[in-house]
Amino acid sequence: MESLKLMIMETQKQSSPKRLYSLDALRGFDMFWIMGGEAIFAGLATLTGWPVLKWWAEQLEHVRWHGFHFYDMIFPLFLFIAGISFPFSLSKRLSMNIGRNAIYKHVIYRGLILVLLGILYNNGIRFNFGDMRYGSVLGRIGLAWMFAAIIFMNTRLSWRVVWFWSFLIGYWLLLLLFPAHDLGSSDPFSRTGNLASHIDRLLMPGRLYLGNHDPEGLFSTIPAISTALLGMFTGEFLMSKYLDDKKFRKVLFMALAAVAFMIFGGLWNLTFPINKNLWSSSFVCFVGGLSLLLFTLFYLVIDVLNFRKWAFFFVVIGMNPITIYLINRIVNLNQAGKFFFGGFNELLPETWAPFVNGIGVTAVGWAILYFLYRKKIFLRI
Repeated sequence: MESLKLMIMETQKQSSPKRLYSLDALRGFDMFWIMGGEAIFAGLATLTGWPVLKWWAEQLEHVRWHGFHFYDMIFPLFLFIAGISFPFSLSKRLSMNIGRNAIYKHVIYRGLILVLLGILYNNGIRFNFGDMRYGSVLGRIGLAWMFAAIIFMNTRLSWRVVWFWSFLIGYWLLLLLFPAHDLGSSDPFSRTGNLASHIDRLLMPGRLYLGNHDPEGLFSTIPAISTALLGMFTGEFLMSKYLDDKKFRKVLFMALAAVAFMIFGGLWNLTFPINKNLWSSSFVCFVGGLSLLLFTLFYLVIDVLNFRKWAFFFVVIGMNPITIYLINRIVNLNQAGKFFFGGFNELLPETWAPFVNGIGVTAVGWAILYFLYRKKIFLRI
């Protein structure tokens, strides 16, 4: 209660929150890769054979276990962005005199609805509950964001930092000191030997994504809370009066923090490998730093230098991210893309097909989102 009162006082000292165009653009940039961007660049790599495009096409695939590709960043970047948004949303609700209990209810409601949407995304409408997959991307976003938001609302900055590092260090030590031996492995960071997967095998109902491991399991959600908290630190910093009249210095501060996190994550990788499947602590730091650096670039170009027009394509996507995520699952956009663009495949050499199909999927998805944007229809939870 006391910390929430303090936040109200701090909020009154801050400038009223404004929607960050750069945040919508970055969210759209993030979603672009899974709504067709990946296929476009894979098609370009096949079409041209250029080494740089082949390298980028490889970056648009997940690594099997340890290591990092750009595609491994899409999920945590979205969670990081959700974290940035929360201080702005909270400040707006407090300024509207919305009570503490109502805010808690909204936070918990949002978290649990995302869990349910994740289950629906994985399984559709099914009734064989014992064979369903319950771990999901949306579920992890919902739970990690929800717990981070509750921590944010009830603690001062110093204690939030304590929570942030406690999750990361505690998770590392638990996996290091208590490897799982039930599948015969002694490597605490292997797919069969890590504690997180072992706990998921014991506690999670239904089936795991990879049989003995689920990358969106329960236990590895713990360090994901720190990913959301890092976003909330960023949002709070943006709202603060600190360097408010010197935005270039604020950008420099964020860039330096981003690089520091990346370096720290790279060093931690020597003892706790960067691993998206485990959501390892080194992964949180490295990808968190990279996410912060990417956001800093978007913020500099769009909100500080005011170069906005180029970002409209991404903003249309970023205003309805969950919509396009669900549409990609429910609607066959590949068929729709071929319906509108299939004729080009008949005119062009066969090597053009992957590129044209990628353009078709992206164009159809974006057209749907643009229609919703013009009608001001946004799926918000």
